[in-house]
Amino acid sequence: SLLVPLPSVPPSPALHTCQGLAPCLPDEGQVNTSGPRLLLATLHPASGSSAAMDRIFSALLLSLLLLFQSYGVCGAPPQPRGTLCRTKPTDLVFIIDSSRSVRPHEFEKVKVFMSRVIEGLDVGPNSTRVGVINYASSVKNEFSLKTYQTKAALLQAVQRIEPLSTGTMTGLAIQFAISRAFSDSEGARVRSPNFNKVAIVVTDGRPQDGVQDVSARARAAGIEIFAIGVGRVDMHTLRQIASEPLDDHVDYVESYSVIEKLTHKFQEAFCVVSDLCATGDHDCEQICISSPGAYKCACKEGFTLNSDGKTCSACSGGSGSALDLVFLIDGSKSVRPENFELVKKFINQIVDSLEVSDKQAQVGLVQYSSSVRQEFPLGQFKNKKDIKAAVKKMAYMEKGTMTGQALKYLIDSSFSIVNGARPGVPKVGIVFTDGRSQDYITDAAKKAKDLGFRMFAVGVGNAVEDELREIASEPVAEHYFYTADFRTISKIGKKLQMKICIEEDPCECKSIVKFQTKVEDLINSLQQ
Repeated sequence: SLLVPLPSVPPSPALHTCQGLAPCLPDEGQVNTSGPRLLLATLHPASGSSAAMDRIFSALLLSLLLLFQSYGVCGAPPQPRGTLCRTKPTDLVFIIDSSRSVRPHEFEKVKVFMSRVIEGLDVGPNSTRVGVINYASSVKNEFSLKTYQTKAALLQAVQRIEPLSTGTMTGLAIQFAISRAFSDSEGARVRSPNFNKVAIVVTDGRPQDGVQDVSARARAAGIEIFAIGVGRVDMHTLRQIASEPLDDHVDYVESYSVIEKLTHKFQEAFCVVSDLCATGDHDCEQICISSPGAYKCACKEGFTLNSDGKTCSACSGGSGSALDLVFLIDGSKSVRPENFELVKKFINQIVDSLEVSDKQAQVGLVQYSSSVRQEFPLGQFKNKKDIKAAVKKMAYMEKGTMTGQALKYLIDSSFSIVNGARPGVPKVGIVFTDGRSQDYITDAAKKAKDLGFRMFAVGVGNAVEDELREIASEPVAEHYFYTADFRTISKIGKKLQMKICIEEDPCECKSIVKFQTKVEDLINSLQQ
C-alpha cells in the first residue's frame, strides 16, 4: 500500500525540555517508490465524503498540536540530524487526461505536479521506473518504464509533453496501461512481493467510455489505483476506478491550480521509514527522537538543546512565560456539524496541554460565520476544566464565511484590555477556515500583524492559499498551513519550528514543559 503508517513518538523525557521538537524533511532524491501501482487522478465538483473531511480535520488537529509544541520552544530549534528513506522498487505510470476541456495553462499545472512527484523519487533501473500515458479521444504513450533511467531525463521528458485536446476516453487509457504500459516489453518488472505497480490518472471530466470493468481488471492484475478529482468530475466514476479503501485512494482538488498540493501526499506515501534512533545511527548527546525518514536530538528535563542540534546545556530554571491565545474558528455551513465537533475536541486538547492561570496562559475563543460571536474572552475562565466545559457548549453557527469581519473583531475586541488581554504579554491568534472568505480581509490581516500579533492561518479543503498567506505572520511559510489529506500532516509538522518564549534565558520555559508532555500523548493517540 502507498499509505505508510506514521511511526509513534516513543515516550521519552526528551519532551520534558525547553526545546521544541522540529521534524526534518527527507533530502531530495532520498524518497523511493515501490513496485507498480495504478493512481488515478480525476476532476470533480463534490466536496468529498464525510470520511475524507474527518481525515482533514484529524490532520488539522495534529498540525496545530505540533504548531504549539514548536511555537512553545525557547532556544535554538533542534537541527535535522539524519535522513533515511528506503522503498521497494516501483513501476509508476502517470495516466494524464489532456482532453479539450483541459486548458493549456491547466495542463502545465499537471506537468508541474508530475515533476514534483518525480523529484521525490529514487529513480533508477533497480529502484523506481516511471512512464507517462497521455490520453484524450486516443492514447499516446509519451514514454515507457524503460525509456529513461535518470531523474533529470524524466523531468526533461515531462516538460516536452503536449496536450491532445480531443475527447475523454479514460477507460481506453486504463486498458492501454494494462496491456502495454505495464508489459515486460515496455520495461515493467515481473509481478512479485518485491515490486509494486502504481499508476496516476488525471482527468477533468466524465469519461466517454466505461471504466468499471477495465479498472477491476487492472486491480486484479496487481495495479493499485488512485483517483484524483479536479473540478467538475463524477465522484461515482472515481470510486469505480480507485482501489480499496476508497478514502485512501480517491482525492479531490477544486482546480488545477491546487493539484500541486497533493505532491507531498504521494512523496510521503512512497517512503518507507527506518527508525534511525533504534538502530543507533545518530550522534545525539542525550535523547534521539525519530520522525518520518529522519531523526532529531533533544534533551532531558533540566537541559536545553544547543545550536549544534545534538549537545545539551543545563537549564538555570525560570518562572515560566505568559501567553494570550485566541482561537478564531470558522463555523460556516461548509464545515458541517460532525466536523465542528472535531474542532471543539481539538481546542480542548490544546487547552489540556497549557498551564492556565492569571500569570501564564489565557485562552479566548471566537466563532464566526456570517457574523462574529465571542464564545468567551481571555481570562474569563481561570482553569482548564471551565474552559473545556465552555468549548463543549459552543453551538455551531452554520452560515457564511466572513473571515475579514472576524479578523477585525480579533483586533478591536479579543486582544483588548477590557476583554482580558494583558499588556506586554505575547498575543497569538490562530485562524481556522475551510473556504474562501465572503468579505475583504487585506486591511484587517495587515493591521493584526502591524500590532505585533503572531498570526497563524490554517486552511482545510477548499481554503484559499492566497488568503492564508495574507493572514499569516512573517515568515509566511512558517505561519500558514494547508492540508487536503491526512497523510500530508507530518510534512506540515516538519515546518512548525516557531518560538513562543521571549525571555532572554532560553531555559525559562517552565510553562512549556508540561505542555510538551501532553503533546507526546496527543500525537500518539491521533496516530492510533
